[in-house]
Amino acid sequence: PLPELPPRDYTADDEDVYIALYDYDARTNDDLSFRKGDKMLIINCDEGDWWRARLLQDNKEGYVPSNYIAKFSSLDSQSNIYMGISGRPEIKKDSDDKIAEKNNTKIIRLKINTRKLNWFSGTIWKQSMVKHYRIRKLDIGEVFISRNSSFLTLVDLVSHYCNDADGLCYALKQACKKLEIPQTAGLSRELADKWEIDRTSVELKKKLGEGQFGEVYEGMWNRTTKVAVKTLKTGTMDKNEFLREAQLMKKLRHPKLVQLYAVCTQSEPIYIITELMCNGALQSYLKGKGKDLAVPTLIEMAAQIASGMAYLETNNYIHRDLAARNILVGMNNICKVADFGLARITLNDIYEVSRDTKFPIKWTAPEAALRQMFTIKSDVWSFGILLTELLGKGRMPYPGMTNRETLEQVEQGYRMPKQPNCPDRLYAIMLSCWQAEPQKRDSFETLQWKLEEFYFSDDGVYRESENI
Repeated sequence: PLPELPPRDYTADDEDVYIALYDYDARTNDDLSFRKGDKMLIINCDEGDWWRARLLQDNKEGYVPSNYIAKFSSLDSQSNIYMGISGRPEIKKDSDDKIAEKNNTKIIRLKINTRKLNWFSGTIWKQSMVKHYRIRKLDIGEVFISRNSSFLTLVDLVSHYCNDADGLCYALKQACKKLEIPQTAGLSRELADKWEIDRTSVELKKKLGEGQFGEVYEGMWNRTTKVAVKTLKTGTMDKNEFLREAQLMKKLRHPKLVQLYAVCTQSEPIYIITELMCNGALQSYLKGKGKDLAVPTLIEMAAQIASGMAYLETNNYIHRDLAARNILVGMNNICKVADFGLARITLNDIYEVSRDTKFPIKWTAPEAALRQMFTIKSDVWSFGILLTELLGKGRMPYPGMTNRETLEQVEQGYRMPKQPNCPDRLYAIMLSCWQAEPQKRDSFETLQWKLEEFYFSDDGVYRESENI
């Protein structure tokens, strides 16, 4: 027989070599644990969102979540670049300023403008100073800040300005931190497309709260993974109705939506297993840990919520109960839209409810409250109310007014006045959400970019390189 070939010496230049962007601890025997920066060879990427990989340092094999890794030579793999899709930087600015001051470093974030596909921008922080630079693209594909220095790729551009300010206010030394670790597609490869899981694999821990249909617990799946477990009170909802709700949630996957992992329906009480958000409901968070949040942070949180709702909008879904109580908060003020118990997919953009359906008047658009007609535009109205909750740190909308008074006053044209801490431009966004005619209200896509670019939407805030 022929002798065995020696193992191939894979390098970072190999097409199939990837690098870990985050730490990951194996949840099942099929998974592969790895740490940020580990290099791995992809063996099979044809099984959806979980790929089979082999770590280069020890040749261990297993499945890895594909959104936790990037090609070694790709832009995402570069440790000195933080790529974002439009919007304000996802940074905890105070802490990053302290790092920058202590280490005499500067922070860069690159942003892709989704409305102008050939536009990027670079943002630099130095203590309290913020500088924005437009990164343009030539017809031949090269990118530049100064026409005197163009580069084949963004990686080359950043590498250059890390070594030399070359007309910028500072040389680049430190990347803006990625605050949010993405959710995996399902709890594991086996469960990515599986619906029902064994109840014995879920352990209930601490009770987090109680809602209309049941209780919510912090739980542990497979003794490895923290999850949230929503239980269904016996007799409060038809099992088939519950399953329809859960099937709806399972199809929705977006960074700003709380992800459904699985259900347990073979016995009572029924469980819904979702990702765990450590800081709970936004309404409570604003009255507690988040009571001192500054307005720019609140606007960034609003942009995140608008992003999740824009995804529902593009998928023709209606939330129907958008409010701070149904937004969950994670680490670093990450916000995700939750509670799709009332969401429904429609073929004609309209969902009509029965007369005896209960809904929260103070958050409900007048056409929905009076004629029981819900559209994505009635969700936009509710989003405007949610903005007042953010600025008011969880304050009840229409303070001092009953539900009946609220409905009567709104129908006559009354709108909540501007709060003292509310910027004029933000109040204008609220008023756009409260247009009497639904079609005159902004789309969530528009609301998203207005909020994401709230502090630097004007091209005038961008600086030119001194070497133009």
